[in-house]
Amino acid sequence: MARRLRPVGLDFIDDAPVRLVFAADTVAPPEAVYQALAEEVEGWADWFGAVTLARPTHGGAGREIKLMGGVRFQETIMAADPERRYAYRVDTTNAPGVRALLEEWRLTPAGAGTHVRWTFAADGPAPFRLGLAAARPGLGHSFRTAVRALDGRLGARRGAGQ
Repeated sequence: MARRLRPVGLDFIDDAPVRLVFAADTVAPPEAVYQALAEEVEGWADWFGAVTLARPTHGGAGREIKLMGGVRFQETIMAADPERRYAYRVDTTNAPGVRALLEEWRLTPAGAGTHVRWTFAADGPAPFRLGLAAARPGLGHSFRTAVRALDGRLGARRGAGQ
């Protein structure tokens, strides 16, 4: 059953009780990475292994996400700054324990490529926080694998002249 989470603003990225931050570099330029994140939402399932469905909602102001294992999110886009930042807040979920969740993807030019930083900001009771701490290595691995897959996908596009 879906539960409504506490609505949070962008400042939650800095103030959340739990902040997991991961980074990776791509060969793809920021504009290509941003396009894949923010404008090609349906494509997330093709490069982010944990995502089984992603689709825009509310005319692009929100997203519906389904993960392996049946977790679902209804999200609101909080920031869509081309080539720099993409952030979204989870409004409802069936995931247990979480009270508030906001994710941010920061894009910084790195040579001809992009430095990608993902911040997973969350709040929940102590058992949830401990669970996230234990899940940190797996989330990091999932993020790095996804960024590599995305970079490969974007590289194949460049190679095909798209």
